[in-house]
Amino acid sequence: MTEPTTIRRLYGRRQGHKLRQGQSALVEDLLPRLSIADDGPLDARTLFGDDRPLELEIGFGGGEHLAGQATMRPDHGFIGCEPFLNGVVGALNHIRDGALDNVRLHMGDALEVIERLPDASLERVYLLHPDPWRKARHAKRRMVNHGPLDLIAAKLKPGAEFRLGTDDPTYCRWSMMVMNQRHDFTWLAQTPQDFLTRPDDWPETRYERKARRQGHEVWYFRYTRV
Repeated sequence: MTEPTTIRRLYGRRQGHKLRQGQSALVEDLLPRLSIADDGPLDARTLFGDDRPLELEIGFGGGEHLAGQATMRPDHGFIGCEPFLNGVVGALNHIRDGALDNVRLHMGDALEVIERLPDASLERVYLLHPDPWRKARHAKRRMVNHGPLDLIAAKLKPGAEFRLGTDDPTYCRWSMMVMNQRHDFTWLAQTPQDFLTRPDDWPETRYERKARRQGHEVWYFRYTRV
């Protein structure tokens, strides 16, 4: 079965434009202090030195949402996973500028980190504007598939929240279909406005702003773990 929990393959370039000197310095100096170890079990105490609540973002892009959430809840620990170097640099800038000490980063596959966390250990998981893989033959590459969702569900506490954002109509329809097949998540929307309006505690991302400029609708899905 060729879906994200089995193929473990990252598509696309790991780095875009060449880093400037200041960006390179961030990668050399700050990233090693925030990077998650490559192997071994992970928990709040291992990552932050105490038993604080944990939240995780899959593919944090430029890091503005991750940093925004970490700023709102300094008593929580935030794990950000992003395979692309330029996105990691963006997050490092936000972390440095906000003097955030409650964020840890993994430059690679988020599933590799999620697997190493204890079951029922996460308060929230975020998946915002993931690659939609629009062609039908690529559907199994989408993160919203039952394999990844099984893993996410196992790591979320009962009553914890899974948030999904997309501006792609294909991904929106696919996600609704897949999530409606599951019995371990409850969709929190009661009216259309509940998934058409960004919640106050959902910081806007650059991808969302770009989508709005292009005239795209954006959908905000919130699910709780049963």
